[in-house]
Order: sequence, then structure tokens, then C-alpha cells
Amino acid sequence: MSSVYHDYSTFKNVTSFADSLQNFQQVDGLNTFEQIWGAYYYYMGNDLFATGLLFFVTHEFFYFGRCIPWMIIDRIPYFNKFKIQDTKLPSSKEQWECLKSVLTSHFLVEAFPIWFFHPLCQYIGISYQVPFPSVTDILIQLSVFFVLEDAWHYWFHRALHYGVFYKYIHKQHHRYAAPFGLAAEYAHPIEVMLLGFGTVGIPIVWCVLTGNLHLFTICIWIVLRLFQAVDAHSGYEFPWSLHNFLPFWAGADHHDEHHHYFIGSYASSFRWWDFVLDTEAGPKAKASRERKMKAAAEKVQKKSQ
Repeated sequence: MSSVYHDYSTFKNVTSFADSLQNFQQVDGLNTFEQIWGAYYYYMGNDLFATGLLFFVTHEFFYFGRCIPWMIIDRIPYFNKFKIQDTKLPSSKEQWECLKSVLTSHFLVEAFPIWFFHPLCQYIGISYQVPFPSVTDILIQLSVFFVLEDAWHYWFHRALHYGVFYKYIHKQHHRYAAPFGLAAEYAHPIEVMLLGFGTVGIPIVWCVLTGNLHLFTICIWIVLRLFQAVDAHSGYEFPWSLHNFLPFWAGADHHDEHHHYFIGSYASSFRWWDFVLDTEAGPKAKASRERKMKAAAEKVQKKSQ
């Protein structure tokens, strides 16, 4: 029996998910999402299996669901004018090779920890019961996760560009100098685990420190993080791209330059780390650094005269 709800005394026996959902629809104070969530766990009857299946299917559905539109756009000539590196469209062979590698990673690297995530949730106190936390709590936690993951990603991604770390680990991800959506998770297993800890580990640490986190919030966070990663690798810049309205948002143009020039623009979601530490990629950033160096040199020269 699932522990997703505290009182099943009024519930009828179920033989289908629809029966389970009907039981939760009779519970006062639950919204539609909470009813579906509760019905799912109750119907599955095994919380460990239910959480593992939920996370694995969510990851696969939203990752490939977000990649497929970009794959279609790559085959429609109209959108070429929005392609950042407009002469470098991914071939079917490149997409197929990338797909095979990503699926191998999903099933042989990521699947195992996903299936054993539920016991960890129970151990550190991540809730999965209904009802869900307030919208305010969810939004605050998502904001914190985005900021902290971006910092984690910046420093560890930057470290992966040094010496043996790049040669033996990160070089695989840079196989495509003109990235495309599917390549977001095309990476060495060590890189998958290292950078992936920023996505999964930060919520875990948050819960350990605060004792306040719900599995539903983690689901939303993972979906948003997947969308961010896939879109950053899409290779397209539109007038309606988010960074045109939120200047501190990174977006595809920021990460595309990282792949194009193989260095700089290390952050995932925001631009502030690269801006403050002067690690932005591309000719504009290079020209800006050269102007600053020239101005500094002229200043020193004047003082010495």
C-alpha cells in the first residue's frame, strides 16, 4: 500500500487507474494535479517502483519531446534564417549517432540512480504525499535551484576545459561545433554525473538543510532544466528568444558561441558569471577584452611618463 496519502478508510477497491483516480477525486481540498499524483501512487502500490518509473518516463518524455521540434525545424528551410551558424545544419547521420549515444547514456548511466532515488527521498525527508506544497514555496525553491545549479555548472564546466579533463572527458561533448537540441546530453559518463549533480544534488542538499522539499517540485525542476539545456543547444536565435526580454538569461546564442569557439561562456542558465569573470565567448567579447587591455596599458603608460 502506498504512503502517498494518510487515510484510505473511505476508499473503494480499485482494479484500474480510473478507479484509483475516482477515489482521490472524493478527497476534499485536492486539485487536479494532486488527484492524479495520488491516484498514480495508489494504483501502482509500490512507491519505490512508482517514483523510479515516474522519473525515468518524465526524463525521456520531456527530453525527446523537446528535442523533436528542433529536429523538425532543422529540416524546414524557412527557419534557416534564425540558425546561428546557418551553414552548419546537422545531418541525419550526425543526429542518429548522437541519438544512439544519448540513449546508451540514459539506460546505462542515468537509469540506475533514478530507480533508487525513492529510498534516498525517504531517508532525507523529501515528501511525495498529497497535498503539494504552496505555489510560493515551489517558485522560491525553483529560483534557488536555478541560481545554484548555474554556479555549479559554471565552475565545473570551466574546470572541464583544462588539460586532461578536456582531453579525456569534455571533448566528447564538443564533437559538434554547431550544437543541436539532441546534443544537450551527448557527453562522457563522468561529465553526465558531474554536471548532473548540479541538477539532482542541489535539491538533495536543500532538503537536508531545510527539511522542506516535495518530489513534485523536483519533477518540475527537472523538466525546466531539460528544456533549458535542450534550448541552449538548439542553435537558433529568434526575436522572441527569452534573453531578448531577460538580458541575464543565457539562451542559445550564449551557448552556441561556447561550442563555436570551444572556450568561454561556461554558465548554463544565466550570463552573470561569465560577465563578471570576463569569460564570455565570441568576437564581441574578445574585442571588449582587447579594448580594456589597451585602455589599461595606456593608463599605465601615462602614469610612467
